[in-house]
Amino acid sequence: MTGTDATGATEVRGMTGSGTVDEVVDRVGTTRASAPDAVALWRECAAAAVPADRAEAEAGVRLAYRRAGLAEPERVVWAGSPREGVELVRSLRDAGASVREAVRTGPWAEERARMLAELGATGWSERWSATGQRLWATTQTLVDRVRRGVLEELAGTDRALETQVRLILLDAVLGQHDAPWLAAFPTDRAPLDGLARVSRSAGWWWPFEKAAVVCERPVALHRDEAGRLDRGDGPALAFPDGFELYAWRGMPVPAEFLRELGSLTPERIRAEENAELRRVMLEHYGYDRYLDDSGARPVHRDETGTLWRIALDGDEPVVMVEVLNSTPEPDGTTRTYWLRVPPATMTAREGVAWTFGLSAEVYTPLRET
Repeated sequence: MTGTDATGATEVRGMTGSGTVDEVVDRVGTTRASAPDAVALWRECAAAAVPADRAEAEAGVRLAYRRAGLAEPERVVWAGSPREGVELVRSLRDAGASVREAVRTGPWAEERARMLAELGATGWSERWSATGQRLWATTQTLVDRVRRGVLEELAGTDRALETQVRLILLDAVLGQHDAPWLAAFPTDRAPLDGLARVSRSAGWWWPFEKAAVVCERPVALHRDEAGRLDRGDGPALAFPDGFELYAWRGMPVPAEFLRELGSLTPERIRAEENAELRRVMLEHYGYDRYLDDSGARPVHRDETGTLWRIALDGDEPVVMVEVLNSTPEPDGTTRTYWLRVPPATMTAREGVAWTFGLSAEVYTPLRET
């Protein structure tokens, strides 16, 4: 189920549609579902922020081992997040070697080769474009952000530990975040049905000869309209064990930074040394408000508007054109608009012309609106 939080960001709290992904896929089967149906089903799977179905996930793990011609694992160990999953993998002593190659890589390669032979290069390319590619960018961005967060928390500046943690992360089967690939293949039969069953029921996991480590899904996921992690009043991604990621419109930010946004002042914004965080502060505070509260002065005026420039230490200046709408509102008032323009802009006319893709010399509006 989706909703909107107080910041206007999209919050993913569970599944949508007529039944869970498990129920719908079981009913229609990816083989028989149209490409749009498959994409919709697996998009829900990738964004699911509900507790794992542990019994179903464990059944999928055991089926995946059997499909790979392996004995089922002696035990399945659960982790509250990918962070805890990495810690558990590092602590395993009697689990045997990784069998990821047999459980995941082999079946993927087998099925891809079959689909390529069946559809041909052009047909396979079209199939991927209509299915997995539509989910790839946002899902992979989320995967990369989780990996980065785990690395930062567990390794810090320890280079040797960073290498070890990175290798463990790269060895994970991505569970629900394997959705882009699964969308492109039949998953109601061998060899991918076991992997798909886990994906529909749990998060990342690591298969070993004698044990499998399986992660819970997140309990909260907040994204903006572009699919980027985004939340102004809490973690954008949260797992049940307390592993959390904070972000503002896709940019990672510290938790304490978000708590400060509600009490910003121009002085605090100017004092921020991190240029990216300062831009977030300006965006949240409002450029026009900042100009007004900081006592900024215009650098140029003409009949098109007023040009303002905000000098920022260690960063390019913010340059904006203040434009008064010549068409009155229904109540008789006029509205002011602020247009951000390139830092090299020297006149208001040049800035307004740039927003129309024109040079100042050829910008001659008959009537400004």
